[in-house]
Amino acid sequence: MTRKTTGAVAALGAAVLLGGVTAQAAHAETETLGGLPVPTTHLQNTDPQQAVGSTTGALGYAVAPVKDLRLDPWAGSGADVLNNGVAVVPDNGVAPVGTAPLTAPLSGGGGAKDLPLAGPLLGVLPG
Repeated sequence: MTRKTTGAVAALGAAVLLGGVTAQAAHAETETLGGLPVPTTHLQNTDPQQAVGSTTGALGYAVAPVKDLRLDPWAGSGADVLNNGVAVVPDNGVAPVGTAPLTAPLSGGGGAKDLPLAGPLLGVLPG
């Protein structure tokens, strides 16, 4: 097919399609169904409270898997690199400072909600 014939076929298809739609619309406006009112094309008013409630309800189902997602795939295995902790013992008698309290939630198989700082922040999200 050449460009001219392709354009002609497309124009013919559009005319047939639009002609059928307008004919159906004209027929639908003139025919009443058993005394029922003619359908209108106006949008109905939206209830904001119901829309917000539905959105927050659905958001909980979407966010919950992200909060529970296991962040360390090797947690609980011998290959877990986060299971190793490093501690520094200062000379002045202060308690040792180590990495184990920070990595323990992840090496135990926890998700983002189990992290020390991010967990309480994620608690604000539904789900």
